[in-house]
Amino acid sequence: MALEQDWLGRFYEDFEVGDVYTHRLGRTVLAADNTWFSLLTMNTNPAHFDYHYSAKTEFGKPLVDACLTLAIITGQSVADLTQNAYANLGWDEVVIPRPVFEGDTIYSKTEVFEKNANRSLDRMWAS
Repeated sequence: MALEQDWLGRFYEDFEVGDVYTHRLGRTVLAADNTWFSLLTMNTNPAHFDYHYSAKTEFGKPLVDACLTLAIITGQSVADLTQNAYANLGWDEVVIPRPVFEGDTIYSKTEVFEKNANRSLDRMWAS
């Protein structure tokens, strides 16, 4: 019986401009995730953890902290992009096109726009 080698991640040479990596693991955001993240980051906006307050907003329920959304997307990309610390996401522009709510599942993908040997891998996009 042959043993398969564990996935060790990509190195700089493995990336090509135009590559798109669909990160295989999704992550469902729980109420506890949102509350704890808001507390850990000292985000006191009640739209993230106060059900009574958020019920009166245009969304009608708590919003997931946008920084938590970004943190999840970053984590989803590690196995494909930065496991070997040879690549870093370049966050020139971050756009969250619609709100994330408790119970939503986040999936992401990354597209390589440019390679720069002096800065490892930059100008990547995740959605």
